[in-house]
Amino acid sequence: MSVLAQPWQILSVIEYLQEENRALRQQFDHRRLRLGDDQRRRLAAKGKVLGRKLLGEVCTIVTPDTILRWHRELVARKYDGSARRKPGRPRVMDEIRALTVRMARENGTWGYSRIQGELRKLGHRVARTTVANILKEHGIEPAPQRSKRTPWSLFLRTHWRAMAAADFFTVEAWTLRGLVRFHVFFVIDLATRRVRIAGLTSAPHGKWVVRQGRQLTDGFDGFLLKHKFLIRDRDPLYTERFDGVLRSAGVEPVKLPPRSPNMNAYAERFVLSIKSECLDRVIPLGERHLRRLIDEYAEHYHVDRPHQGLNNELIERSKSGQSPSGTIHRHDRLGGLLRSYHRSSGRRSNWT
Repeated sequence: MSVLAQPWQILSVIEYLQEENRALRQQFDHRRLRLGDDQRRRLAAKGKVLGRKLLGEVCTIVTPDTILRWHRELVARKYDGSARRKPGRPRVMDEIRALTVRMARENGTWGYSRIQGELRKLGHRVARTTVANILKEHGIEPAPQRSKRTPWSLFLRTHWRAMAAADFFTVEAWTLRGLVRFHVFFVIDLATRRVRIAGLTSAPHGKWVVRQGRQLTDGFDGFLLKHKFLIRDRDPLYTERFDGVLRSAGVEPVKLPPRSPNMNAYAERFVLSIKSECLDRVIPLGERHLRRLIDEYAEHYHVDRPHQGLNNELIERSKSGQSPSGTIHRHDRLGGLLRSYHRSSGRRSNWT
C-alpha cells in the first residue's frame, strides 16, 4: 500500500521532484541535456497522458512541445512501412534521358511524338508523357516554342562555309606627330580561319570602309567571292553604302545586336591573338613599322601557327610537306618574338 494517501502529499512530492530536477540541471551549468532514444520514448509515453497544460506545470527538463513532438514521432515510427516497401516504378534509364534531351536540343521542330518515334527506332519504347516530363525537368520548351527561335550556333553551323566576319581593332603607334591611334580593318573566314587585313588608317571614315568593301568583293580576287553572309557589328563606319556594295556582290550583311561581342567570337579571338602574341609586346614606330608587324603576324598566323579550333592544324599547309624524320629547326620572326618549329625542308633561310 502506498504511503501517499493524501492529495496534499502527492502535490508535495511533485513539487519536491520539480525542485530536484532544477537542482540537477544547475549541475550541468545550464547546458542542454542530451537524452537517448529510450529516455525520450519513456518521457513521451508518460507525458502524453498528462496533456499540454499539466506538462507545462510539471515538466522541467524539456518544453511540453518537445514531449508531444517525441510522442508524434513514436506514433509515426510505429506505422512506418518503408523497410517493407517494394521498389516502385523504375526511373527512366539515363541513356534514354540523355538521348531525349539531345534530340530536343538538336532538333527545334521535333515534338514529343517525333522524339518518341526516334527513340523507338533506336530500340527504346518510351511513352509520350515520359518524353514530355523529361524535357520539362530540363527546362526545354515544347516544339512550337523551340522552332520559333533559331539558335545562333545552329545558324553558324548551317551557313558555315558561306560566312565571314568583319571587325576593327586599334593600335597606338609613335609617329612624328606623337602617339597616333591606327584602326585596322580585317575580315575572317569562319570555316578556315583565314584572315585578310583589308586596310589600316589613322583617320577612318565611311568612304574609306566602302573602298575596302569594293576590294573585298572584287570579281577577280576578292576575299568575299565565295561568301554569302558577312557578320558585322553596329560600328557607324559600316554605312548603308558599304552594305550596298556587299549586296551588289551577293553578300548579305548580318548586323549583330548591340554590345554582343560573343556573337562575333571568331573575329574577337583573332584580335586577342594578334594583340597578346605580337602587338602588345612591341612599340610600333610609325605606320610602316606597324604594317610590317601586322603582315609578319598574318603570315605566321596562316603558315606557322597551329589553331585549336582546327584540331591544332595549320591554315596553310606546305605543298611539299615535312619529312617525319627530318631535323627539327626553329623559325624566328620579328627578332624571335614569333617562333615556330619545323622539320628541314630548305624553304626558309632564317633557321636556327
